[in-house]
Amino acid sequence: MLPAAPMTLALIGLLTGVVIGTTGMGGGALLTPLLVLGLGVDPRVAVSSDVVLSLLIKPIGVGVHAAHGTVRRDIVKWLAAGSVPSAFIGSMMFHKLGIGDGATRPIQTVIGIALMIAAGAQLLKIMAKPSASTFAMPVRPLITFVIGLLGGTLVGLTSVGSGSLMLVLLAWTYPSLTSAELVGTDLAQAVPLVGAAALGHIIFGNPSYGLVTWLLLGAVPGVIVGSRFSTRTPDRVIRPIIGTILATTGLKLIGAF
Repeated sequence: MLPAAPMTLALIGLLTGVVIGTTGMGGGALLTPLLVLGLGVDPRVAVSSDVVLSLLIKPIGVGVHAAHGTVRRDIVKWLAAGSVPSAFIGSMMFHKLGIGDGATRPIQTVIGIALMIAAGAQLLKIMAKPSASTFAMPVRPLITFVIGLLGGTLVGLTSVGSGSLMLVLLAWTYPSLTSAELVGTDLAQAVPLVGAAALGHIIFGNPSYGLVTWLLLGAVPGVIVGSRFSTRTPDRVIRPIIGTILATTGLKLIGAF
């Protein structure tokens, strides 16, 4: 049984898709809380369904960004090396070891604080000179691999991290990336990461495919619109949006509302 009317789910999917396409965030940070707190979906079903939905829509956003040349493939390679195995293991632990909200709450609190700090950094950058492309900047293999390892584990355990936390860590590691490059690279690294996590949730969890289907109806056009917007919009517009979503997500994760 669906937790809400099909069109309501499609509208939620549309909102999620637009946010993911525009900022690279919005899966575990936005959709899971909406499903659990707004619609009363069981947290385990919400996490599993969210991860499966992300797997289906994020490649669409990547396609749009790749067409505009805003994906750092060398960074994505090292991130995936760490995130793919850790995401699968994390999702297996989530279900096999019975990890619930009580166990993941401290992790979510730490993530929330980090996101609020990052939100402040994003807003400060608005007052700085516009970012220049760093496609000539060499990749930092070790730290990039560790970011993937950390992000993959957190996504598997909580469904939060493939967009919000990973985007923050990428911004700190490669501070001169433009917003479009940051979002495009973050979306691209999220595809193999979420794929590994989704496999774990499909095998060990219980995603609701009816729920995913109706969310997908709105999420597909949403992620296309959001991705096109982010590739064509200057940093001075995108950075406040990213900062606002990071701050809101951080406040939610620490239990402020």
